[in-house]
Amino acid sequence: MARDEDYFRAKIGSVKTAEDLVSDRRLLKVALGAYGLDADINNRYFVKKVLEGGTLDSSALSNRLADKQYRAFSAGFGFGDYSVPNTQLSDFADKTLEAYRARQFEAAVGEQDDNMRLGLNAERELAKLAARGVSDDTKWFSIMGSEPLRRVFEGALGLPSKFSSLDLDQQLSTFKEKASKAFGSSEISQFSDPDKLDALIRRFLIRSEAMASFSATSPGSIALTLLQGAR
Repeated sequence: MARDEDYFRAKIGSVKTAEDLVSDRRLLKVALGAYGLDADINNRYFVKKVLEGGTLDSSALSNRLADKQYRAFSAGFGFGDYSVPNTQLSDFADKTLEAYRARQFEAAVGEQDDNMRLGLNAERELAKLAARGVSDDTKWFSIMGSEPLRRVFEGALGLPSKFSSLDLDQQLSTFKEKASKAFGSSEISQFSDPDKLDALIRRFLIRSEAMASFSATSPGSIALTLLQGAR
């Protein structure tokens, strides 16, 4: 990672087009890694189209993809949005490498405990989403469109895995109702409060651990455990 970071810091300033970026595998590795899109390292044509299309046009590829990390990726580099891309900014390397380190740390944690990785991701992404100046329903739809955030909320609120197959409006009303009961409010902005955010993540981790324990235990042992806990 240290070698990759040094290379990125030394070379990214010379990158002025999406083609420049995707043509350098080492730079692309860090660029994608900073947005959790590591799996696309071999999809150069697709990545180039996402970057070149930018985000300002509603019909741009990044705006049409379900995973909104592609939009963040395209906006972060700015190839399709500005005549001078963000790679030319003096603090671009520092900001990108900070995000890259955080994502790689989460990936390493995920190799040991995937639920902890999801919790770390939610801690970062939800705080940013809560502070966005958009409607609350838009924030909820952003969560519903992000698999990692959706899994955290579904787990914390005790929603079944097939919940995502329901009508979107029904999902929205259920999420809001459950969140209101669990946290006292259905508004996503409440998670800009570190205590509320911590409560959500703890609830997710505790419920996930409990479900994992139950699924790995025989029915007789579960009953015995519950009885012992009651005593």
